[in-house]
Amino acid sequence: MLPLILVLLLALVLFGAGFALKALWWVAVIVLAVWLLGFVARGTHSSGSRHRWYRW
Repeated sequence: MLPLILVLLLALVLFGAGFALKALWWVAVIVLAVWLLGFVARGTHSSGSRHRWYRW
């Protein structure tokens, strides 16, 4: 009975890790899209020069 429980627990952990990694990939794609959009949608400074819209 113990090996069956260990196998089911391992399957549950691997399923959870797979779901978390897939979710992290979607977050990474969204962040990359916003970052690339920042290069296109840069505003102009009051002096007329273009600057980054983020602080870092």
